[in-house]
Amino acid sequence: MNTIFIVLPILTLLMFDLGLTLRPHDFQLILQRPLPITAGLVGQIILLPLIAWAVGTYFHLSPLFFLGIMLIACSPGGSSSNVFSMLARGDVALSVTLTACSSIITLFTVPLIMAWATQSVGTATDVHLPVGNLLIQNIVLMAVPILIGLGIGLKWKNAAQGIHNVLRRAAFPALILLATVFFIQHRATIMQEFPSLGLCISILILTVMGGGALLSHLFRLKGAERRTIVIEVGMQNAAQAITVACSPLVFDNEEIAIPAIIYALMMNVILLIYVAVVKAKSEK
Repeated sequence: MNTIFIVLPILTLLMFDLGLTLRPHDFQLILQRPLPITAGLVGQIILLPLIAWAVGTYFHLSPLFFLGIMLIACSPGGSSSNVFSMLARGDVALSVTLTACSSIITLFTVPLIMAWATQSVGTATDVHLPVGNLLIQNIVLMAVPILIGLGIGLKWKNAAQGIHNVLRRAAFPALILLATVFFIQHRATIMQEFPSLGLCISILILTVMGGGALLSHLFRLKGAERRTIVIEVGMQNAAQAITVACSPLVFDNEEIAIPAIIYALMMNVILLIYVAVVKAKSEK
């Protein structure tokens, strides 16, 4: 089974669901609270790719895995971060706004960063990046579903809430299905590379979460805002990374998607531990 036929509808539905939950006042936060918005976007758009490049270089990753690490690092924050922010008693409104902003901004930054990353591995791989195809694919699979969801949410609020409730429950099982199919198809490579690649990705996640905490300190954010920034910077959209890696219009290489699959696993484990620690501290 070609995983692209699984991940395409998953990504489209996730973006559509994000659009359903957006309201105009979510974007007003950009003007009302510029410091936390700026901190989150700097962490996601600038800091995360830089740290991914440093970690990938330090671990001497193969060219394809290096591209996979860079791809997950420059993908937008996933909508699941809103759930984790709620669990960690974070600022959910801030989380939703950052997710929406990063989804829009990365439509254009992903092609730029990945073009640089592809050139940096040079002749070490035959992989090439059609930047125009990637930009068009991002617009079709991300921007359009978000706008459709936003339109439905504005015109039919009750229907949008009902659809959102269904999609919210279906999202995690769909991602598990994707991960399972991908693991079965690439189990030999994943099992062989997991010790080193899993460690690399875990260090990446922990480092960028620490970077999120540092940015929060520099921007003088505390409490719920700081927890949200830590989660938003640490949690990326694995479905988007897998789509770009597997798409026949872009990389058309499932090996590039392997870091995103491992990332999805380690990200959820690490963030669940983070949520548990936060809750334990709040109960003392």
